[in-house]
Amino acid sequence: MSSLDVFYSRFFLVAAPNNNRFTGGGGSLSSTSPGGGSSSLISQLIQHSSMKNILALFFLPVALPYLMYKFIIAFRKRYGLKMRRLEGKVVVITGASSGIGESLAKVMYANGCRLILAARRVEELERVKAELVRSKTQYGTVYMPAVVQLDLGDLKSMEAKSLEILEIYGFVDILINNAGMSYRGTILETNIDVDQRVMMVNYFGPLALTKNLAHSMVERQCGRVVFISSVQGKIAIPYSFSLLSDDRSSYTASKHALQALADSLRAELTDLGIKVTVISPGYVKTHLSMNAVTGTGHNYGRMDAATASGHSPDYVAARTLRAILGGETDVVICSLMPRIAIFLRNLCPEVFFWVMANRARKDSVG
Repeated sequence: MSSLDVFYSRFFLVAAPNNNRFTGGGGSLSSTSPGGGSSSLISQLIQHSSMKNILALFFLPVALPYLMYKFIIAFRKRYGLKMRRLEGKVVVITGASSGIGESLAKVMYANGCRLILAARRVEELERVKAELVRSKTQYGTVYMPAVVQLDLGDLKSMEAKSLEILEIYGFVDILINNAGMSYRGTILETNIDVDQRVMMVNYFGPLALTKNLAHSMVERQCGRVVFISSVQGKIAIPYSFSLLSDDRSSYTASKHALQALADSLRAELTDLGIKVTVISPGYVKTHLSMNAVTGTGHNYGRMDAATASGHSPDYVAARTLRAILGGETDVVICSLMPRIAIFLRNLCPEVFFWVMANRARKDSVG
């Protein structure tokens, strides 16, 4: 028997046990090979069927755990080590008392981060902290989350609050500007103090906090600033459009300002080792619309149907984590229609404006 025959015989012993394609109905060998060499080889394989079964029984239990082990190693090399990069990182999350902020706290804590939770409602922050402590992390080290009361609408307190944050660990690795407020109303019917309040919380507050905390990043030549913005920071569209349920002009303006701030900051700090990421979700199922203000300053007090059917906060938090680990700079989380609108706004602005004007005209007539 040639060396090639030996190779094939060893292969078929394991790979093709009880292969009856080479035999007739009664188990006798049928061959079309003129030389008869293949017939003798196949007959030997049939004679050693018991050996084939023994080898299969022996190698299968060994091969399956080995393949599983190799899969786990490959998975950890691809994802686990990236997750491990966050272990021990000091992460500040604003608006951590509910919604996306709470979900971000959970996913960051699960990956071994040292959290500083910031929001206006201290009692809710304590609730989130208690739930985190009761949960499990992916790694052995557990860090007790810190709580800081923070009102982004109070600019005069930003410097003192920033110092309070820095005193906890001495520095910040990742700042996630998540806190914000929503709004419902038209431009001409909105009181100017409401416009100022929305801009204060959604733009000037995050700006002031970022200015104060980014200095510690510059000193260490590393860090990341994350802005949780909105699809409405990319496009402005009229109320009752199929993508929105009410006009959000001031909210949209504040998110456009936040997007421009992030783009400018990224360019300024890129050579200093500091990265900037913008996350722009579409509808997210949170109580943001419940807490929105109207043009007169009153509470909106209800959840939009589109908001109720939006992405879960956990999904947005998980996607944000991926963006941080992957070093992404600009992430849009939404369905197809808003993506098309963003595309039109950037590539064919006149077409976009025409569509929006016609949509608004139909709404006003209706």
